[in-house]
Amino acid sequence: MSRASKPYTLARLNDITLGSFSNVPSSETLNHLVRYLSTWSGSDKFFTLIQYTIKLIVPFLHWRARLQHRAGIRKDASSHAAPSLASFASIVSDAKMLGRFWGLLPIFQWMISMERNPPPTRTLHTIERLQGWSMLGFYPLEHLYYLRAHNLIPASIPSLSAILGRSSKRISLNENKLILWSCRFWLLYIVLQFAHLREDRKLLLARQRSLRKGKGFSAEDKQDLRQRWDSLLNELVANAANLPLALHWSLESGIFTNDIWVTMFSLINGIAAFRGGWRATALPSVKAVASPEPSNATDTVDETKYQ
Repeated sequence: MSRASKPYTLARLNDITLGSFSNVPSSETLNHLVRYLSTWSGSDKFFTLIQYTIKLIVPFLHWRARLQHRAGIRKDASSHAAPSLASFASIVSDAKMLGRFWGLLPIFQWMISMERNPPPTRTLHTIERLQGWSMLGFYPLEHLYYLRAHNLIPASIPSLSAILGRSSKRISLNENKLILWSCRFWLLYIVLQFAHLREDRKLLLARQRSLRKGKGFSAEDKQDLRQRWDSLLNELVANAANLPLALHWSLESGIFTNDIWVTMFSLINGIAAFRGGWRATALPSVKAVASPEPSNATDTVDETKYQ
C-alpha cells in the first residue's frame, strides 16, 4: 500500500493536526529573536520600539481623523483608536520602569568585573568608573520616584537622626526633584559616553593602522574592522539621540515645547539601541564585533514620568 493510500488512523490524524508544526522549517531568525528578547536589555529595547512607534502613530491618527472630518468622510473629528493606543504606550512605559528595579544588579556586576578586568587604557578605566557611579545615583532616585508617583511610600521619611531618636527631622521625597536629579545623573553618564566613544575611536584607529602595516591583512580583518566601525557609529547615534532627551528632562522647564521631538529622539535611540543589541547577540559566525560598551543600563528614559 502506498503512502498516499494509508488509512487515516488515529495516530496519523494526530500527526496531521497536533503535529502540524513538523512542516514548519527551523528559523535562525526566530532563535535569535528568542535569544535576544530573553534578556532584560533585549526586552527593554523591544518595548522601547513599541512604545515610541505607538506614540508617533497616535498624533498621526488624530491628524488623519481631522482631515477626514473636514472632507466629510467621517462624522467625528477625533480618532477612536488613538486613545487606546496611547493608553497601551503608557502601560508599556510603566512596565519598563518597573522592570528597571533590578537594573542595579548588572551595574554592580559590571563594576566588579571592571576592576578585575580593566579596560585597555587608564582613561577608559576612569570614564567607566565614573559612569558606574553615575548609575548608582540614577537608579535609586528613579526607583524612589516610581514608588512616590504610585503612592507606595510616604511623602517623607525619617532622617538618620530621627531613627536614632536624636530629633524628629524628616526627609522630604519630592517626586519632581527625585526625577530631575535621577536624569541629571543619566545626563552625566551620556556626556561620559561621548568621551568613551572618543577613546574607542582612538583604539580602533590604532588597530586599523597596525593591521594595515602588517603583511597578513586578511579579508577577515577587514570585515572585523567594518563591524567595529559600524558598532561605534551605531552607539554614537544612540547616544546623540539620548543627549537632548537627558537635557530636556534634567531641567524643570525642559527644552522642548512639542512632545513630538521627545518621541522622535526616543524612537531614533530605540532603533539604534535595538540594532546594536541584535548584532551583539548574533551567533559567533555572524556576530558583529562591537566596540567596548560601558553599560546598556540606560538606553532611554520614559518621558511619561514627567507628565
